[in-house]
Amino acid sequence: MATKYSSAEKRHKQEEKRRLRNKMTKSSVRTAAKKVVIAVQNKDSNLAASTLLNMTKQIDSAARKGIIHKNTAARKKSRMQRLVNNLNA
Repeated sequence: MATKYSSAEKRHKQEEKRRLRNKMTKSSVRTAAKKVVIAVQNKDSNLAASTLLNMTKQIDSAARKGIIHKNTAARKKSRMQRLVNNLNA
């Protein structure tokens, strides 16, 4: 026999799943950003460019899902792009 949930219990379970999924996505964005910064600090332009591309994809994905605001995504991408551009200059 199936367990019966109240709508509030079901909503709570769904919110918990979504919260963990959103937390994982935000964490991966922060990790990707750290990798770009480390590559820039090590003055490795090839690694910085490739990690920037990966970070951009992750940020765009998070913004598309509504996990981060689109302007926040644009700001983060812009700042990281500026770091990489200054490395190549």
